[in-house]
Amino acid sequence: MKPHNDFTPAAGDRVIYLAGGCFWGTEKLFSELDGVTDTTVGYANGTVDNPTYELVCTNTTGYKETVRVEYDPDKTNLETILGAYFTVIDPTVKNQQGNDHGSQYQTGVYYTDEDSHKIAEQFFNQEKKKTDPFYVELEPLVNFWEAEESHQDYLQKHPNGYCHISDQEIEEAKAVKLDSFSYVNPDDETLRKELSSLSYDVTQLEGTEPAFSSEYWNSTADGIYVDIITGEPLFSSKDKYESSCGWPSFDKGIVSDDQFNLKTDYKIGYARTEVQSSAGNHLGHRFDNDPESPNGTRYCIDGAALKFIPYEEMDAQGYGDYKQYVK
Repeated sequence: MKPHNDFTPAAGDRVIYLAGGCFWGTEKLFSELDGVTDTTVGYANGTVDNPTYELVCTNTTGYKETVRVEYDPDKTNLETILGAYFTVIDPTVKNQQGNDHGSQYQTGVYYTDEDSHKIAEQFFNQEKKKTDPFYVELEPLVNFWEAEESHQDYLQKHPNGYCHISDQEIEEAKAVKLDSFSYVNPDDETLRKELSSLSYDVTQLEGTEPAFSSEYWNSTADGIYVDIITGEPLFSSKDKYESSCGWPSFDKGIVSDDQFNLKTDYKIGYARTEVQSSAGNHLGHRFDNDPESPNGTRYCIDGAALKFIPYEEMDAQGYGDYKQYVK
């Protein structure tokens, strides 16, 4: 066997590596998805060369039973593939899926390019809101060794063989069709060119602009505030209120508070709730029990992370559907 770290998909295809428990059943599922052009089972992200099935089963190698999924982006997308994946796995358990126990059954998504990383990270952020605990790994692919030929297409060769995924779960996963994420950051080089140094520092390095410095901190104009990088709608002027803190303050998100990624931040010595856009860009912090807020919640947001779209320009800039949240 040879490692396939340098695997190149067929022209135009993309690739992702998925560990979802026993790779016999995981391969069966993904081989049946529309747009998937090839699947190969193997062992990912372990510590020894030339792993065998028997060695991986000793729980000493760090390898996970993994399927390399090659797909045609003109016929499917990574979001749909990940949606199918999360339909059949249990993200709340570690080193286990179904009746199978051991480190080789740890779930994980392993990427080989930054675009896949960004999409998977956004997807994971949404999935983490649905369940706790959450143990699915998201890591770059370190290594991948193809498994023995006897394990390739195992359930095609043995239709009555063991499969930890039920036929019903496979049918449900095959029915998943998801749109591509609209809000994905460009690469870092582009960000550095397009953003001011302050906006880059705030959104990418979790910096903070000086209080009372943003043109938006006390603005009362009608319109919406969007992610300065991706254009994702974040806040409405309708939910903006006058705050003495010196930063733009809102009592809720434009559609739902679920649209934000919330993380615990200890940068200044105590716990705060960091607010990120769906693309992972730092926006500011959320505070509860704010006496100035109409509902007690304050989204304290750096103006350098925002772009304002005036109400009268929302149609022309493609935000007409959001006018209902302003007036």
